Amino acid sequence: MDDQQLLQYSRHLLLPDIDIEGQERLLAASALIVGLGGLGSPAAMYLASSGIGRLVLNDFDTVDPSNLQRQILYGWNDIGHLKTHSAAKMLRSLNKGMTLELRPEQLEEASLSAVVEGVDIVLDCSDNLATRHRINRACFRHKKPLVSGAVIRFEGQFCVFRPGIGESPCYNCLYEESEELEDSCSRSGVIAPLPGIIGSLQALETVKMLTMKDYAIPDTLFLLDAKTLDIQRLKLKRNPGCSICGVDVQNPL
Repeated sequence: MDDQQLLQYSRHLLLPDIDIEGQERLLAASALIVGLGGLGSPAAMYLASSGIGRLVLNDFDTVDPSNLQRQILYGWNDIGHLKTHSAAKMLRSLNKGMTLELRPEQLEEASLSAVVEGVDIVLDCSDNLATRHRINRACFRHKKPLVSGAVIRFEGQFCVFRPGIGESPCYNCLYEESEELEDSCSRSGVIAPLPGIIGSLQALETVKMLTMKDYAIPDTLFLLDAKTLDIQRLKLKRNPGCSICGVDVQNPL
């Protein structure tokens, strides 16, 4: 690290769990963020300010006035512009040395798999079940950690999946692809600060995994009730019959 980086990341360097070695790992690391909305906004900002070396930003949408209530990467001047490009302006102001790769498109199975293969970790900040399952399949295929978050109304959830490590489950073990669970903030609403809380937790666990060896909270689903601030922790187990990671599945992908 140069003198500017030593100053910029000095608060990390004071932490014995991170120190210079951990910060250098973060500077050399890469992450894919799928979805630059309410979750992706704080996650991207904190990863950038923390010093991650490369961020791949994927979102095919443009900024809409209704986004501004919770998507803190954007302002009124960004209305009508691609989220990836508006986000890049803000993120570069936080971290000039970071490499940004913009993917303003809907990544289908093959293209998503190629992008996932080229990063160290994936943050699922998307807002629909089909995309979540595509991300899960790609992460399982390439054995990449998956940091998943979701919010609706006053309810938030967060989980870290580590495919290929022991008996760790995958996202499909939690929500089978055939299940009809589709809902959206556009139909049901969401309280503004909640995506910031969950997205920040996604960034927190990502930074911990990239800087601190064996320091993550895997296979645990956290459920937050924003009305009462109650948090439930549910230990997840691998589903032997899972169509993606089940023990009896032969070459599922």
